[in-house]
Amino acid sequence: MIRISEMQEKDIINIADGRYLGRLKDIEIDLQAGKIRSIVLPNHGGNGFLRRKEQITINWNQIKKIGFDVILIESFGQQVPTYLLEEPYDQS
Repeated sequence: MIRISEMQEKDIINIADGRYLGRLKDIEIDLQAGKIRSIVLPNHGGNGFLRRKEQITINWNQIKKIGFDVILIESFGQQVPTYLLEEPYDQS
């Protein structure tokens, strides 16, 4: 079992292209089914005041592995924009 707070500390990597996507911001839960439907990441595309405010939603079935340091997802572009930062976003 893993806590959401533990998941928020892990880097999220897309194994389809090796891209760093960020860290978990939120989760979407299907209350009727009692299951996590998706994870939500902040989108840090753009610079300064032009920074995009959209969020990236990753379906739970796209998560391939939750490891000690990272969460590996597999997305071939249907949900993950191509304008993500090349370097990890500094959250400090």
